[in-house]
Amino acid sequence: MRRTVALLLTLGLPGMVASLARAADEAAPAYPPASELPARAELPDPLVTFAGGRVRTRSQWTEERRPELKRLFQHYMYGDMPAAPRDIKFTVEREDRRFFDGKATKREVTIAFGPAGAPKIQVLLVVPNDRKSPAPVFVGPNFAGNHTVVKDPTVALPTAWMPAHFPGVTDNRATATSRGTQVDVWAIDDAVARGYAVATFYCGDVAPDHPGRVDGVFPSFREPGRNDGGPTEWGAVAAWAWGVSRVVDYLVTDHDIDRERIAVVGHSRLGKAAIVAAAFDERLALAIPHQAGCGGTAPSRGKVGESVKQINERFPHWFSGVFKTFNTQPERLPFDQNGLVALVAPRPVLFTNAVEDQWANPEGQFQVLKAADPVYRFLGAGGLDADEMPKTGRLIDSTLGYHIRPGKHSMGREDWKVFLDFADKQFGKASPPK
Repeated sequence: MRRTVALLLTLGLPGMVASLARAADEAAPAYPPASELPARAELPDPLVTFAGGRVRTRSQWTEERRPELKRLFQHYMYGDMPAAPRDIKFTVEREDRRFFDGKATKREVTIAFGPAGAPKIQVLLVVPNDRKSPAPVFVGPNFAGNHTVVKDPTVALPTAWMPAHFPGVTDNRATATSRGTQVDVWAIDDAVARGYAVATFYCGDVAPDHPGRVDGVFPSFREPGRNDGGPTEWGAVAAWAWGVSRVVDYLVTDHDIDRERIAVVGHSRLGKAAIVAAAFDERLALAIPHQAGCGGTAPSRGKVGESVKQINERFPHWFSGVFKTFNTQPERLPFDQNGLVALVAPRPVLFTNAVEDQWANPEGQFQVLKAADPVYRFLGAGGLDADEMPKTGRLIDSTLGYHIRPGKHSMGREDWKVFLDFADKQFGKASPPK
């Protein structure tokens, strides 16, 4: 079955991507280089402006400090994200209403947008059937293609470049032999059994995970004739986050989805993208960046695990060129990741980690939440209801939540149980299929 839905994003459209568009359209002030910024050993207070003033009212936070923080993160770390495209087209390529033995409906949706030549995003959406109301949904990018997260021979293979180390990849392209290899990573059947839909897309559709920024969305958003976008060009983390928002553009048009209960989830580098997406897109009602580490949920000033220098040298395409100037002086950043969490406020955020994954600095992540707590309290949204890290296996399910389990750097069914428990607490339980 094939049907096409076209949407022109105009100022009157409910749920438009206002936060992303405004941040990109505003003229950024001339910020000083890293060498001229003051060094701070502690995590900077998000309630203190770049000029040093204290935020004292909600309107000051909303109208001044929050937009300023967004500009700072783009200039010094993630790069300048384009506004949402003005025209965007959604095409349902395939639909199966008897998926999971009739428990769910599976849709494959192609998202096309300008400018000319921009890549298309292929979305896999699985929605539980027999609901009394639209379903809450988890949305997030995957590492190896939609065909890997379900066992279904009809799911289209991605055509974008793919890392050679993934199973079934030949000459950096996906093959049918990799179908179903990440079923347990995404546990979509478990989410459906709990009444949640899941929407996912291959991250490489937006930005293939290799240096150079020669493909994906990058060339389409540069000035004509330029081979790079300069030191503040957006990196892959920002591009993946931007891709999440394009999927949300579709989800808010799907009558089977509850547009008020959209949660973003991602693992590792895609967890970094998940928290960035939530910070810049207020339609995302809940964020779960899983084991996101440096550049995502761990402090840049952290002394445990991956450092700013290490991440920029290993993955030069993830962040802006400006961020590299902080390699040996992260203490000069005018923010830290508690400021990124503060941008999500008052919406809930859950950090999830593993005991053996010290590279992601689990304790430092807990400190980031503690340092974001004052903003949540300032906005009357609750916060982190714990002074110390919880025991292994215990979920802190306050507005700012935390969980650490035994094991290593991975995502699986055990993690999804925690994600779903937290979403139940924050959203109210979904209605499981009959």
